[in-house]
Amino acid sequence: MRYYLIAGEASGDLHASNLMKALKAEDAEAEFRFYGGDKMQAVGGTLVKHYRELAYMGFVPVLLHLPAILRNMRYCKRDIARWNPDVVILVDYPGFNLKIAKFVHHLGERQLGRNGKSPKVFYYISPKIWAWKEYRIKNIRRDVDELFSILPFEVEWFEARNYKVHYVGNPCVDAIREDEALLPPSTNDDGKQIAILAGSRRQEIKDNLRMMLKAASRFDYKLVIACAPNIEEAYYRKYIPEGIEVELRFGQTYQVLRQSVAALVTSGTATLETAILRVPQVVCYYMPMGKVVSWLRSKVLKVKYISLVNLVANKEIVQELVADRMTVQNIEQCLSDILPNGANRQKMLADYDDMNSILGGGGASARAAKEMVGILRKGVQS
Repeated sequence: MRYYLIAGEASGDLHASNLMKALKAEDAEAEFRFYGGDKMQAVGGTLVKHYRELAYMGFVPVLLHLPAILRNMRYCKRDIARWNPDVVILVDYPGFNLKIAKFVHHLGERQLGRNGKSPKVFYYISPKIWAWKEYRIKNIRRDVDELFSILPFEVEWFEARNYKVHYVGNPCVDAIREDEALLPPSTNDDGKQIAILAGSRRQEIKDNLRMMLKAASRFDYKLVIACAPNIEEAYYRKYIPEGIEVELRFGQTYQVLRQSVAALVTSGTATLETAILRVPQVVCYYMPMGKVVSWLRSKVLKVKYISLVNLVANKEIVQELVADRMTVQNIEQCLSDILPNGANRQKMLADYDDMNSILGGGGASARAAKEMVGILRKGVQS
């Protein structure tokens, strides 16, 4: 069967690549075409566009790159129509992917489809509409045939809104286990290193990295930035304060975390990966006009937390320094609390164990692939 996948950032590339491997195990004749990255390309198939051409966030960057974004979207639609896949698999990245879902859904059978049938639309790693933009549930009901969730609390949320989802487990567990360099040390306290994970997008790095480094440099630890693969070293160097020594490492996020005593992490999938690896962390997410953003957050967001760690556990495990709460002084205080002998370190580690129990074990990619191929084969037979 033909699979067209769309991943718009580094984490999507990672999890989509593992899904592709699992799909090949279920379907020996699988053909892939995709918007994605290096990891997906390594599995095989045709890379149409690299995600570095898609990864814009924030109102101003999106506005500045709007012509390119629209051009990529038009090309994607034409490419799907030309290739006639059996299924389009959307991986997170909702701003782009929900528009593609609508396009595929509304094309008539005369315009698109193999064997007289339009492609199925599967969504893997569901949009986080439970946090905000809940109205998008209408689009998902209309345009997405099957949704595959990787967060356990999403099942109840979607089912309460009359939309059944498949919970397949979290692929971060598999990705971490598969990393060959992750040989567990006797304890995370062996190193004298603090990990800095400032996000995978330029705007996140610009907003967060400088303050994170200033706060972490006040402790007697080596500082290591786990760099996003799609961002060049020169860009990171722009936001390293003068006089602060720091090591930059690309493509080694899990290794950097495993070797670190604590971490400062910009919100996102990385917070969950850090918790799975049992590295105490502080979540840092600065935004301009912080007081306004904090007020809007209380009015717009539908959830109490922004980090996946706290959302999965449904309690505050890690400190979230968001918008106006993110200051060098606050980061320094929270980091002090989770370093060895810190007041909150042991409790956080114990809470991580509880969160990991809720998250479940490995096998997410294999379960998702098995369900996807089963659904597609059933559709062919009917």
